[in-house]
Amino acid sequence: MKKEKIKQRCGWSVSDPLYIQYHDEEWGVPLHDEQQLFEFLVLEGMQAGLSWLTILRKRENFRKAFDNFDVNKVAHYKEHKINALMQDAGIIRNRQKILATVGNARAFLQAQAEFGSFDKYIWGFVNGKPIRNEWQTLNEIPAKTPLSETISRDLLKRGFRFVGPTIVYAHMQATGMVNDHVVDCFRYSQVARHR
Repeated sequence: MKKEKIKQRCGWSVSDPLYIQYHDEEWGVPLHDEQQLFEFLVLEGMQAGLSWLTILRKRENFRKAFDNFDVNKVAHYKEHKINALMQDAGIIRNRQKILATVGNARAFLQAQAEFGSFDKYIWGFVNGKPIRNEWQTLNEIPAKTPLSETISRDLLKRGFRFVGPTIVYAHMQATGMVNDHVVDCFRYSQVARHR
């Protein structure tokens, strides 16, 4: 009987089955779907001060609470909806983050109107092509970069909130704008083949 080879993964992903699934299926894959880009923008902002695992555990609740991240609906949330979200124990009940989500939806729509899509806007910072890093260890991976600082400044100028350089870099990693899988991770070369 042939012994199955153990897959080498990025060290951060092996502590929980939810992390493993996210790492193996989503993290670092170039993403161009508008709704999913908005979802990650919201989730990364909600993560501020918390662990990503906390957000992943509540992800389905977020989808339900925020109309499956339909940016047009979220942009038109009024006070009664915000108050209802503040009562929803399935999500992060932080008024500033919820208000920022609504404001970010409006800014997202403005970016779509200006550039034709948020995808064109955000991916324009990397000329539409993922940055392929070659990290040997997790310790080498930065929390932010000069590029994430540039994008953060531009997003803030456009009215986005909870988009500091660290949050932006996490968004870049999640949506595949950068390939930050360590080189010995089995996903490194798989992700690199995505366009």
